[in-house]
Amino acid sequence: MVTRKLGNTVEVDIHGLTESDAKRQLEQFLSRADASLQEVVVIHGYHNGQILRDMVRLKLKHPRIRSKLISLNPGATRLLLK
Repeated sequence: MVTRKLGNTVEVDIHGLTESDAKRQLEQFLSRADASLQEVVVIHGYHNGQILRDMVRLKLKHPRIRSKLISLNPGATRLLLK
């Protein structure tokens, strides 16, 4: 999992991870994330990223997630945090 910080937003790239590894790593990341972090953009891919996309959009649950937004980029999902 590769991360890149952009102000109060972090991009997290989960390409190449299995669904279970990506879910576990995202949950750990959200649990450890600084309280000032407002948004996480998860890059899951588009053509071969359906399993990861569905995991992020449908299965990923965490107390920090306020809402999930579908990005204009079909290979990314935005997580707005509490």
